[in-house]
Amino acid sequence: MPLTGNVILDLVLWTVIKFAAFVLVFVMGTATVLTWLERKYSAVIQNRIGPNRANLGSLRLGGLLHMLADPIKMLTKEDFSPDTANPWMFRLAPLVAFVPAMVVFAVIPFGPGEHMMIANTELGILFIFAIASLNVYGSVMGAWASNNKWSLMGGLRISAQMVSYEVAIGLTLCGVFMIYGSTDLQEIVVAQGTTLGGVVPAWGIFTQPVAFVLYLTCAIAENKRAPFDVAEAESELTAGYWTEYSAMGFAVLALAEFVEIVLIGCVGATLFLGGWQIPGVHGSTPGLMAVQVAAFLLKTLFVIWLQLTIRWTLPRFRYDQVMRLGWRILLPAALVNLLVTGVALLWVDRN
Repeated sequence: MPLTGNVILDLVLWTVIKFAAFVLVFVMGTATVLTWLERKYSAVIQNRIGPNRANLGSLRLGGLLHMLADPIKMLTKEDFSPDTANPWMFRLAPLVAFVPAMVVFAVIPFGPGEHMMIANTELGILFIFAIASLNVYGSVMGAWASNNKWSLMGGLRISAQMVSYEVAIGLTLCGVFMIYGSTDLQEIVVAQGTTLGGVVPAWGIFTQPVAFVLYLTCAIAENKRAPFDVAEAESELTAGYWTEYSAMGFAVLALAEFVEIVLIGCVGATLFLGGWQIPGVHGSTPGLMAVQVAAFLLKTLFVIWLQLTIRWTLPRFRYDQVMRLGWRILLPAALVNLLVTGVALLWVDRN
């Protein structure tokens, strides 16, 4: 089809609609709910009440109104700036951390067909690796520009932690590519629509169970979430890389972290839980497509729940333990998993 003016306009309009539906509604909506849910979930685990003070008269809704109160508070608080030689870099850093996390959702298949992706590309997970790793620059920029020793120390920890776990997660997901023979996320989801032995779905969690554990561990570590939150360890670094941030600068950095939680859930559901696939269900009707999209969203929420459970169950590691886990345990485990996958595929191919 020739790219006439009308065709280009339709493509742009359709892309904007998909971005609004998938990213602004689902991703941002889920990230906003997580700002309340994480505090409430931690309260349940620790036998506390949790956030419940925001109200409209006698209406509290279990603390849900905190999702409205928090942004109002952030928008109206005084925004302090440190005495730094790089004020523009200090202001820009939260956006540099936030934007890559949002862009990555362009290649996530929320449902069957190319219309359920913002950008249909064969690069798939390679695009995610290339873009998602850029947000570390925002955190490091903000830490360095803060002119604060605690922030700088947190920024150094972020960069070291990202390098350590980026290697391990890359090798971990290579096993998934080997199994399904593609880096295109939509093709990987389609390949998971078959079964193993006619009984078990050919999901990544069954074909690569070790890779799922390694992926979740590395992804949480890259997102600087507990038990890997040494970059903002309050008992050691005050608040780490965002010590000097307040008001909306702090809010954007915090929201970027919650958006990455959703991203980890989407990628985990796509690669290991069959994406939008429902075992034994095949077809292309609009109603079925809606059910498949709902299945993908539920799988994503399941992986998000796993992250929250880990966050409020395990104590924080020491910094040396985080580095040792990445280089001495996860990296060798990823290499062994890759070797075992290669040998298993060779045996299956010969038989």
